[in-house]
Amino acid sequence: MTEVLRRGRASLAFSFLAQGVAFALLVTRIPAIQDRYGISDGLLPAFLAAVPILAGVGSVTTEQLVRRVRPSSVLRWSQPVVLLALLGVGAGDGVWELALSLAVFGLAVGALDATMNMLGVSLQQAYGRSIMLGFHAAYSLGGIAGASLAWAGAHWELSLFISYLPVVVVLLPAVFVGSRWYVDADASQDTGPGPSAERSTVERSTVGFRLLLPFCLVMTFAYIGDSTVSNWSAKYLQDVLGSSEQLATVPYNVYMVTTLIGRSLGDLGVRRFGAAAVVRGGALVGAAGFAVVAAAPGAWVGMLGFTLLGLGLCVIVPQTFAAAGRHAFEHHGPGASDAAIARLNVFNYVGFLVGSPLVGALGDAWSYRGAMLVPMVLVLVTLLYAKSFTAGPHRYGDGHERPRTADVGRSSNGL
Repeated sequence: MTEVLRRGRASLAFSFLAQGVAFALLVTRIPAIQDRYGISDGLLPAFLAAVPILAGVGSVTTEQLVRRVRPSSVLRWSQPVVLLALLGVGAGDGVWELALSLAVFGLAVGALDATMNMLGVSLQQAYGRSIMLGFHAAYSLGGIAGASLAWAGAHWELSLFISYLPVVVVLLPAVFVGSRWYVDADASQDTGPGPSAERSTVERSTVGFRLLLPFCLVMTFAYIGDSTVSNWSAKYLQDVLGSSEQLATVPYNVYMVTTLIGRSLGDLGVRRFGAAAVVRGGALVGAAGFAVVAAAPGAWVGMLGFTLLGLGLCVIVPQTFAAAGRHAFEHHGPGASDAAIARLNVFNYVGFLVGSPLVGALGDAWSYRGAMLVPMVLVLVTLLYAKSFTAGPHRYGDGHERPRTADVGRSSNGL
């Protein structure tokens, strides 16, 4: 494997980690943000929903943008914008300043998530073996680090700006320097007008929704499950299973740690058993986790369920990006892979938006134990689409991987 690809892989992993830190710092300090700006409980959901909605807009816009600009260039400039917008959330005084910062954050996150996964899929094509889960493991590690930093800021009663400033000061130059080594699937796409650029545009525009439908559904169901854990685990443990307030904070941390473990080992599983088998196993373990949570007699059994959820759900999203990009590449060429990932990324935010209100409405109308069965069933539906994750002619992650190669990717610096 050439040095170019190794540096590209390391720099992209750091980008995933930095994004995990930034997103965790935002979502784990929502109560402090609400207090700082005096946002009412009735208005808060509108602010929270605006971020994933605008992120979806940013992802769709990125699909159009990467027809003319390399994904690495979009990533290089969108990540600093995310970090500066995070700092803006902590620095403002008026509600309009918060709204502006969150709008910028959302749009930039959509571009960032889409292009990070575009580069991850193209690097996996270049390596000829599964490495996608490793990038998402870096994101999980960043999420744990960001949540820990947020806890420290809350514990020491630091203002949002003081909490965010050191993180931004460290990460901003680091991600910008690291962006020098990003690797695109084809760095010659935007060297100027010509047949290559024209062909890329045609390839991107021919990706049909029918090809992506199984992956869009799987992505939505996975994020409904993930948002259920993120938004309801603490309340469920405390209100339904009778835990203490302190113990109720543990399940999400356990979920994040098991997500990190599962993703760190997941690439080995894909190489050994194949992507379809790993997705099936993840869906079954995730569904078992929801079943345990729904039937748990007490808090500790409930935490076992959330542990299973982390181990099961964590493999589905990275493999969905990888499989969608691979299928689009095989049917329509490399340009189509980027377009497919940008479109698929929108359903990340759809699942996030649907999951929390769905469980809340069912919990209020029926019971929270019963509500946990709905994401369980949706995760099980993934089994119907698992065959879509089977590798095509190149047999990636299907027990027949190509020898390690270095002839596909080129650096964004033209190397």
